[in-house]
Amino acid sequence: MKISSKLLGAQSYLKSSIESRRYRDAFDNVNFYCMFIGYPMSGHSLVGSLLDAHPNIVIAHELDALAYVEAGFNKNQLFYLLLERSREFTDSGRKWMGYSYVVPNQWQGRFDKLMVIGDKKGGRSTLRLGANPRLLQRLKETVSVDIKFIHITRNPFDNISTITKKSDQVHKDKFKNLGRDLRTAIDYFFYLCEVNTDLMKQIKTQDIFQFKYESFISEPTKYLAELCKFLGTETKDDYLADCVGTVFNTPRKSRSDIK
Repeated sequence: MKISSKLLGAQSYLKSSIESRRYRDAFDNVNFYCMFIGYPMSGHSLVGSLLDAHPNIVIAHELDALAYVEAGFNKNQLFYLLLERSREFTDSGRKWMGYSYVVPNQWQGRFDKLMVIGDKKGGRSTLRLGANPRLLQRLKETVSVDIKFIHITRNPFDNISTITKKSDQVHKDKFKNLGRDLRTAIDYFFYLCEVNTDLMKQIKTQDIFQFKYESFISEPTKYLAELCKFLGTETKDDYLADCVGTVFNTPRKSRSDIK
């Protein structure tokens, strides 16, 4: 029997209302909410998983947190769902799109003292904010802490080639050939660029961390330490070493998949 999305939403609302009570003290220690904005195939899964390995940071994998904000979930409910998604991804082996994002010996799926929490759903978050600009203010009101933004860019040919092969239901009405047509993928990518440009005009300089994915791969220790500092957390040598040991030597060039 197929369960409707409305029923699943009601179940999530009820469960998160009950279960989040166990974490109220932990949630009170949160200083920042962290969200990614950007484009498909930009290294969000890698960076999100490395941050999730930090003892004071939880970054959920693909929760689509803004959908829950839009649906009226409160702060504790949202934070609980982010914790659960982090645990679920860890328990499932942290494999995504043919890659493993496991960081051994660290804190993925759990935390020591929770200081930062967030969601790595970058491209989808940009889409939702583009469709509903007031959603950013609703997010601020919901989480009741400062929001830190991560914006990752890379060679746009890699982004566009991936978009050409995949669709996104959030804007399938506006881009009807998404996932099938190169021209549509190009238009879609530049639509995301426009939305992110508008978003960054609303964000204070100190609240956004921007970098190129290729630069991160070249110097992961440097960028990961800077990211953690940006999020108000300290880094230890063993954390950095374990994380950097999982980073690919070179970024995959998906542009070669499409003529």
